Amino acid sequence: MLDQLRSLVAQTSLSLSEQQLQQCIDYVQLLDKWNSAYNLTSVRDPQEMLIKHVMDSLVVAPHLIGERFIDVGTGPGLPGVLLAIYYPDKDFTLLDSLGKRIRFLNQVKLQLKLSNIHPLQSRVEDHHPEQGYDGVISRAFASMNDMLSWCKHLPQVNGRFFAMKAAAVQEEIAALPDFVKVASVQPLAVPQLQAQRHLVILLPC
Repeated sequence: MLDQLRSLVAQTSLSLSEQQLQQCIDYVQLLDKWNSAYNLTSVRDPQEMLIKHVMDSLVVAPHLIGERFIDVGTGPGLPGVLLAIYYPDKDFTLLDSLGKRIRFLNQVKLQLKLSNIHPLQSRVEDHHPEQGYDGVISRAFASMNDMLSWCKHLPQVNGRFFAMKAAAVQEEIAALPDFVKVASVQPLAVPQLQAQRHLVILLPC
């Protein structure tokens, strides 16, 4: 699996050390192990997880600006765990409302020695940090409108929203509330994934 991941990363502009590559593999193996009991992801094949979870998360890394991030509705830590592996000096709060996911993420933190992730069980609207985040990341929200209405209190003054979307996003962009503006829409190329991916970066007005 390590060779497969190394080959996938080589098809991008990303740069990961051997230790980081191994952490990604360790994460996939943990996810696979816990998945049978906890049903954390519908992707069952670890080889598929490398593409649909690991690479799909890592391709966002070059677009992140800031030091403190929150991954809202993180599920089993996607994309937050992979971004924390890529950026050991940045800080990631991984928020989810389900206890089983947070238990899994605490195990990930322990086994992968990721001191820069902070699993947090909470509904997003109930989380009121003392200090706003540089970036609010979402991968699995139903719509950008939902994400923004629930998360608008989370970024600091110059913070950004990073919305990972699958297909064309123009309809969602047209329906955005007036308290944000689109900074950019970045097409994401995920090696061996036969599907469109975009990152919509939004700034509070």
